[in-house]
Amino acid sequence: MPLFLSLLCLLPIFIVSFFILSKKLKPSKWKLPPSPSSFPIIGNLHHLGDLPHRSIHRLCIKYGPVMFLRLGSVPVVVISSSEAAEEMLKTHDLECSTRSKMVGTEKLSYGYKDITFGPYGEYWREMRKVAVIELFSLKKVQSFRSVREEEVEVMVKKVTALTQSPVDLRKMFFSFTGSIICRVALGQNFHDCEFIDQEKMEELVAEAADALGNFTFTDLFPSGGFGRSIDWLIGKHKKLNKVFKKLDAFFQHVIDDHLKKSSGRKTSDTPTDIVAVMLDLIGKQGKEDYFKLDYDNIKAVLMDVFLAGIDTSVITMVWTMTELARNPRVMKKVQEEIRTTLGTEKKTITEQDINKVDYLQLIIKESFRLHPPVPVVTRKTMSHVKIQGYDIPPETTVQINVWTIGRDPKRWTDPEDFIPERFHNSSIDFRGQNFNLLPFGSGRRICPAIPMSIAVIELALLNMLYFFDWRLPDGMGIGDIDMQEVGTLSVVKKIPLMLVPVRRQ
Repeated sequence: MPLFLSLLCLLPIFIVSFFILSKKLKPSKWKLPPSPSSFPIIGNLHHLGDLPHRSIHRLCIKYGPVMFLRLGSVPVVVISSSEAAEEMLKTHDLECSTRSKMVGTEKLSYGYKDITFGPYGEYWREMRKVAVIELFSLKKVQSFRSVREEEVEVMVKKVTALTQSPVDLRKMFFSFTGSIICRVALGQNFHDCEFIDQEKMEELVAEAADALGNFTFTDLFPSGGFGRSIDWLIGKHKKLNKVFKKLDAFFQHVIDDHLKKSSGRKTSDTPTDIVAVMLDLIGKQGKEDYFKLDYDNIKAVLMDVFLAGIDTSVITMVWTMTELARNPRVMKKVQEEIRTTLGTEKKTITEQDINKVDYLQLIIKESFRLHPPVPVVTRKTMSHVKIQGYDIPPETTVQINVWTIGRDPKRWTDPEDFIPERFHNSSIDFRGQNFNLLPFGSGRRICPAIPMSIAVIELALLNMLYFFDWRLPDGMGIGDIDMQEVGTLSVVKKIPLMLVPVRRQ
């Protein structure tokens, strides 16, 4: 049942609660940002639709780039301009370096033992250090280059076998990315994995993303037991526990498999996967070490890697190919550049070829601008800050609408159009230093796995555009390509992208 309908059904309880809570309300001492109209108890929840990033985009057009909302009893400030984002993520990065606590994130992260959702503090800093040095360093990413190149050859062969037939590119990219993540993170060959197949993995990733991206009543009404009671009545906790058990069983199976095969697993020619690295760190811990890892730490990090590593990369590749299909000029230009630069006789395309094709880099930037896989980046203030002259009190959730910033007409010419050339001779990049383009966030909470994600995306797109020409299925025109979105935490293309590959002669 949609959230708003659930709220209407529970309106009598809200009315009773209002008279209790209204006694505690006091006039604000802060100069808060402007806010749209609100209702008692539910606040501004009625303004949010199925796609929150679009809902708050429409509101910011009227109320400005810094806007105050109250979602249930939770204060939220929405930031929708690059200037305000820079103040938040650069000037006040430290004061805004924690995350809001939510039921879904707490459960699936094993009590915030991960990197993405963990609150700022000594534990989080140590875990991020482990991630940056041991798991996602440039050296580590380069060590798995052969894995990515082997898997992209497998994908090319799969697509070749399907030439002249419509191909579901999401499924193809999911198989490619999932295979890489299984080998890099789990040390498992996805194609021969006994305890999970592609269909089950797709289902598991989708269920986990849904659990992490949707509010519970406990999130909206954290004080007292009101929210928890409602969640229990409508079965929210039961659904969340079901997803958690599936993930936990999968991760535990992987850990057990590593422990059984620990002797002889690592050779001088074999890069060490993430589970093996963390098990090794656990084995080296001494009794006096103040920072200790356990199996739950491994599982929490795997949750991050699976959702960020698979889902967001697939989303970017699908939206990029969608925009190329809608813009034949751009498709033709990039394919001509790739084939002219690399020649037409290559049997394989490797990562050495990536930096030779400048226009592809511009296309990926433009795709990130229009379709950031995570359209809203969330932080929480630890102390009072001022943004654009407005007071942001402590313990306030801050949502940076990356999707809106990427379409700001003050910063982008023809912002709704797919024009990769806008990045030609431009210093704008997506690695967190420019606040007009923030697909990975910025500051202390920036995604630590950017090099891994970009390596996967670039290699896949380069191969698909070099070896194949792409056309729409028979009877379909450019105007028939559906651009509807679905999702909350990450936003995917609602209708699968079906394109027909034609092997380049």
